[in-house]
Amino acid sequence: MTILGLSELQFALAVIGLLILIAVAILNFKYARARRKGREQSNFSLDEHFVREPSFGGASSSDTQARTEPGFSESLMPTIAPAQKHAIDPRIDCVITLRFDEPISGAEILDEINAWSDLDGQSTAKWMCEGLNADIDAAEDWEELREEASYAELQLAIQLASRIGPIGVLELSDFCSRAQALAETLGSQIDMPSVNTMLEGAKELDAMAAESDIQLSINVLFDEKLSWSALQALMLQRGFRLASNGRQFDFFGNDQLLFNSADVDPSAPVSQLTLLLEVPLVDHEQRPFERMLGEGIEIAQSVHGRLVDDNGINLTEAAVVSIRQHLDALYANLEKSGVAAGSSTASRLFS
Repeated sequence: MTILGLSELQFALAVIGLLILIAVAILNFKYARARRKGREQSNFSLDEHFVREPSFGGASSSDTQARTEPGFSESLMPTIAPAQKHAIDPRIDCVITLRFDEPISGAEILDEINAWSDLDGQSTAKWMCEGLNADIDAAEDWEELREEASYAELQLAIQLASRIGPIGVLELSDFCSRAQALAETLGSQIDMPSVNTMLEGAKELDAMAAESDIQLSINVLFDEKLSWSALQALMLQRGFRLASNGRQFDFFGNDQLLFNSADVDPSAPVSQLTLLLEVPLVDHEQRPFERMLGEGIEIAQSVHGRLVDDNGINLTEAAVVSIRQHLDALYANLEKSGVAAGSSTASRLFS
């Protein structure tokens, strides 16, 4: 400092400025690489994604990218759900509110928001935007932004956790920085929790999800191998539908997927059929486990087979009772957390 002729304060400010420049350079490099990777994987198929296969034996570390855990079955099955629009939910979203002194048009807001298209390629977290309609002839309510409407408030939200894990500090910081810049551009007040508070919330949400993300399976072992045509005829007769990949069978109730089968090779004789249930994604009032168990029993009786665990040991009544007890605790935990099984919130969190 003496050599440079700087005071302690000037030297400290210079060091802080240098650190900020380095952080910005690292962040820009990360996002540039993410954009390149996004372009390279633009044709990436859903079939290439792994989903978690947890068991009642405990949850794996929430820090892994694709958490896979030991279950009753060794199959890994992609969960494919139709795209649907969701509302902002403070139970799983970081919510930032912008308040305007005077209502502002949706067109003006959208002009700024549309510039965020790069965020979709950079971030693994889902973000949303809603406006509080301020039009005199409209019901005052939160809605998806429309150009012709005007809004008194704006909510920006980014999902704090998913099956990939909790949101990263860089993703969250970037989102918050964009929200602050938007508030300045639109001349609005901003209500935003601290980044540390949001990160802690993300970790807690991820820990809860890791404990609750259970996939159950029931194995039907055939005494004699079945041909694909015989198996397909049996499954269709039982009310199953052949999945779009031609290797799985889906079982629906009230137009909702309740459970399905693991992949079956159509070109080879079948010696075992595994039925799979993604517990958090199905409303427990549909009694999905009981219906899956009932179908497993009926299928086994039709082909003179038996229900077994992964070691080929017959599934006992005691094991079924234990599963029911664990399910009751799991459903109660999800309800307590405000993420009921089969709800829209659960479908987002466990995607």
